Amino acid sequence: MKKTFILLAVLCVSFAFVVNKPTKVIFFGDSITQAAVKPNGYIVRIGEALEKQGKKDAYELIGAGIGGNKVYDLFLRLESDVLEKKPDVVFIYVGVNDVWHKTTSGTGTDANKFEAFYQALINKIQANGAKVILCTPAVIGERTDFSNPQDGDMNHYANIIRKIAAKNNVKLVDLRKAFLAYNKDHNPDNKESGILTTDRVHLNDVGNQLVADQMLAALLQ
Repeated sequence: MKKTFILLAVLCVSFAFVVNKPTKVIFFGDSITQAAVKPNGYIVRIGEALEKQGKKDAYELIGAGIGGNKVYDLFLRLESDVLEKKPDVVFIYVGVNDVWHKTTSGTGTDANKFEAFYQALINKIQANGAKVILCTPAVIGERTDFSNPQDGDMNHYANIIRKIAAKNNVKLVDLRKAFLAYNKDHNPDNKESGILTTDRVHLNDVGNQLVADQMLAALLQ
């Protein structure tokens, strides 16, 4: 009888531990994500929103962004920066440098290679037991008349991610679509920055809040 009681007590404690284990969420990306763990960054804002909803203890938020990263950089550090941490959910937010670096440094990533590496990321993360949420790259320039030099490539790479999301039946945070819509309504002077970004790419406070809102909605969906 005593042994049975002890066994039941152990099982109850174990069950409570499992139930109370927070959902571990990793945000995997480039410098935009690297900055998101700083005050007013989008990861910090997601945490603040969860706290207001009384859900702070239900989630553990981890930033895994490194400046200058492209999709194959994410693939190379996937094991150490993501898989070893045993996440439950992984946001993949990459693509700006794959496009931008074509003109700034003559590198970048060809579209076919971008798609192949992106799919490989998903395969490995899912094989590790985590869910993935994909994000389209937002903007390289905020002009609303599609006169930003990289608009064509940005649309193309965003479409690749949309296709991959549909193919894999995973959630998509369409930041490209959200940013274009916001600028259409809030950028009457056709400025190249200052609406959602500080420098055409990196997020200002409004941009961080927009990303936080979009990602939080996908996380809680």
